[in-house]
Amino acid sequence: MFPVLKIGSLIMPDGYSGAEGEQTDIFLHVCLIGHGHHYNSPMTCKILIVRTSSLGDLVHMLPAISDIARHVPGAQIDWLVEESFAQIPGWHPAVNEVIPVAHRRWRKQWWSAQTRQERAVLREQLQARQYDVVLDMQALMKSIWLVRQTKGRRHGLDWKSAREPLASLFYDVRHRVGFWQPAVFRQRSLAASAFGYQFEGAPDFGLQGLAAQAPKDVDPYAIIMPSASRDDKLWEPDNWQQVFDRLQGEGMALRLLAGSPAESERAETLIAGRSQAQVMPRMDLTPIALQLAGAQVMVGLDSGLTHLSAGLGRPTIGIYKASTPVRTPLEGSAYTASLGERGHPPSAETVLCAIDQALGRAAVPEGGLLAPQKS
Repeated sequence: MFPVLKIGSLIMPDGYSGAEGEQTDIFLHVCLIGHGHHYNSPMTCKILIVRTSSLGDLVHMLPAISDIARHVPGAQIDWLVEESFAQIPGWHPAVNEVIPVAHRRWRKQWWSAQTRQERAVLREQLQARQYDVVLDMQALMKSIWLVRQTKGRRHGLDWKSAREPLASLFYDVRHRVGFWQPAVFRQRSLAASAFGYQFEGAPDFGLQGLAAQAPKDVDPYAIIMPSASRDDKLWEPDNWQQVFDRLQGEGMALRLLAGSPAESERAETLIAGRSQAQVMPRMDLTPIALQLAGAQVMVGLDSGLTHLSAGLGRPTIGIYKASTPVRTPLEGSAYTASLGERGHPPSAETVLCAIDQALGRAAVPEGGLLAPQKS
């Protein structure tokens, strides 16, 4: 058992939740290594974060990592993540080790010999480690399989806060977080509740080191993300042409991102006949991030890469058509605008106005315009 310091007895409707209507004792775990032995190392709190996917959700998680590193003395943070996104936790300087999991690949052949062997290796790897805190940031049944392989006090969302409430039954400690809070705030709130601190200030994505590696002394360019996995997310081609005209009129080349051959073909059609416009080849996440970090502005559909652009501190405009920005607005240190709503995409004029604001061509009225976010 690790020593426990009792720091209060509070009613916290949006924090850690005990029995309904009761006061909840809040405890801060004092995490020690070599308990009962002599070590020269300072006090260490070994933490495992379970947040496996998707790209946008992982970006939303990064400010919570910064908060933990700032508020928990000796925090040693490992992160369990889907193998295709394993580069993202590695960008944050506070992450000690990235542990990849291949759940997306495994579920296609769950009972094959290779999958069973890989699952066994991961199970042995997790059970060989003793964590002070295992924090499941997903509260999904697919993450519970992973949580149950770990050794440590397991924290997660309570029944009313989780997207899949059954997942809450498998935690040692459950926390109440407002379901309709924006994603970054929600992740920061859960981490703060688990470790007994209060966060404040603008979110810090911890990507300054990555952003500093962006190409220097290049001609100005804009990144465009016009493609999506579903047709109901797509924006009208005529609207994109107006955006392209405005950006190229500002002296910027266009670099379009695409994630599949079909998306590449669609993007090529959009820029047909334009000079200083290209569809970028498929790249790993880190080269894509560096492209984003060097852009003057990014305009894209609601996607993980659009959220990454905002997290990298670039002026970013997100176009929402099949989703709502209420729970997943763009957030970052530069100008961001989350435009549109499920079933009601923004007009070209709305996006052009946001581009002018992002480039400093128009003032942002007090109280904001078109639901922009400015962190």
